[in-house]
Amino acid sequence: MSTTDSVSDTPVRQLVNELELLKELVPLQSARVIELGCGNARLARDLLQTYPDSQLVGLEVDRIQHAANLAAPAERLTFVEASAHQIPFADASFDLVIMLKSLHHVPLERMEQALAEIGRVLRPGGYWYVSEPVYDGALNELVRLFNDEGEVRAAAQALLDRAASSGGWERVQDVYFDVPVSYRDFADFENRMVNVTYAERRFDAAIRDQLQALFAAQQGPDGAQFVRPMHVTLLRRLPEAA
Repeated sequence: MSTTDSVSDTPVRQLVNELELLKELVPLQSARVIELGCGNARLARDLLQTYPDSQLVGLEVDRIQHAANLAAPAERLTFVEASAHQIPFADASFDLVIMLKSLHHVPLERMEQALAEIGRVLRPGGYWYVSEPVYDGALNELVRLFNDEGEVRAAAQALLDRAASSGGWERVQDVYFDVPVSYRDFADFENRMVNVTYAERRFDAAIRDQLQALFAAQQGPDGAQFVRPMHVTLLRRLPEAA
């Protein structure tokens, strides 16, 4: 099943920088923003450069990444080591909550608590922007051999669906797009997808042989080219639910 077939007959747009889509969907001027699971905060930094009156907090649970973020400070960008289910800010502190490929990393037993926390710190009328990978495509076929996220991604989408039907949130829009992803070679793939600081990923020689074979099928003169299908769910916190 392709991304296009799963959504509509209209070709899915490609995006290199997701800030382009975020700018289209939500007001960012003078916004108070929190990103949960900010990683290296690339989008956060781009956002603040584009909107000099906005402020952003980046939460991260990976201590190695958090230390790297603290070592590269930026104006109006605050980094906090904390998780989505325990957000250390007061009620209605933010206009926008962003989660980029991070909701499915919330432990399953903490997802409902995270939903409650997000609703608590978001002001009435504020937006929750969630961008999640679609469980499909050639790159997913590689990654699932050593990190199968089918269950947690389904749980993340189910949480969003429950929120949208709960009466406390309005489902504003669902958007699908593709992200081009390239790797110079298999070593580059391993470095970026296996040797990560936020998880311990191990596999045996047989799995590695499978990975190399699948990767080689995608490799050309300019490396291996993939497309990562993405699904954005945009929710708005209803004022009467505050």
